[in-house]
Amino acid sequence: MKDQQAGPAADAPARNTRNTGPGRLLIAVYGVFAISATARAGYQILTKFSEAPLAYLLSAFAALVYVVATVSLAKAGTTWFKVSVAAVLVELAGVLVVGTLSVLDSVQFPHETVWSLFGRGYGFIPLLLPVLGLVWLYRRRPSQAKAAQ
Repeated sequence: MKDQQAGPAADAPARNTRNTGPGRLLIAVYGVFAISATARAGYQILTKFSEAPLAYLLSAFAALVYVVATVSLAKAGTTWFKVSVAAVLVELAGVLVVGTLSVLDSVQFPHETVWSLFGRGYGFIPLLLPVLGLVWLYRRRPSQAKAAQ
């Protein structure tokens, strides 16, 4: 009897279609970038911060963005969806701004960050990842009917 009362409407808000299918791969790639960017930034800040403080602080910021994106993509709910969109937009802006600055003002970026030269050191995945993330989020956005509830 309890199962009949619950019905599909009761569990609909808790469903997260962002972490299924290709979304799992997207989350996994974000997770790898979160771990690698955090490790890289930590090492750079602890061992050679004075050589390129701006670059290394930007590496730490990128790591934080990747962590937030990873967690929010994996979580269900409208709030987490909004956090995902914000994180991926910040990531895209970061890649574009840092990429452009690292080309135009290489003196400020004597050592590369994840986002330097548009992610060249990572096979340009940092440039492609937020675009794919935004497409995925657009396709998996909460419907207007669910948002009104």
